[in-house]
Amino acid sequence: MFVLVGYASEHGATRQIAERVASLLLYEGVRAEARPMAEVGDADRYDAFVLGSAVRRRRWLREGTRFVRRNRAVLAGRPVWLFSVGTARVRGGRLDTRGGARGGARGKAPRAPGCASGPRGGVRVRDHRFFPGVVMPGQLSPAGRLLRWAGHGRYGDFRNWPEIDDWAAGIARSLPRGPRPPAGRRR
Repeated sequence: MFVLVGYASEHGATRQIAERVASLLLYEGVRAEARPMAEVGDADRYDAFVLGSAVRRRRWLREGTRFVRRNRAVLAGRPVWLFSVGTARVRGGRLDTRGGARGGARGKAPRAPGCASGPRGGVRVRDHRFFPGVVMPGQLSPAGRLLRWAGHGRYGDFRNWPEIDDWAAGIARSLPRGPRPPAGRRR
């Protein structure tokens, strides 16, 4: 079993989550690699996919969208998990409890192109998680900083690493495993 942990990252937070997921899969004996989706040429060489993207305006970044659309036929026949990373769950420096662990604003995860929990999207997704990300002043436009200030928003790293680790461990449990790598390579 060879798993692609593909990502589309804007400022690095999504890349770091993907690398953490791949590292945990490796530790659990699942062969995996984290790579930018824009650099993946042959998706057919992977047996399963964990795909994640930063979210802008409740949508995945373009490179994530392109990867899913370009590889829909391959993804349709293999296990697929999705994760989205954004700030919709962050309000004033705390998680927005309206969305819960799986939701974003208004309780809905951002839409991933060509994917659905039913047959409409062509790709059956085993799970789609929405993780809070990192919000720093340099990542926002002047208007974005003003809106954040007006809404009493705080800056910081809001990623919940235990939540991410638990999710990745669940993926690892559902996949066939190979031999376990030497100790000390988990993170």
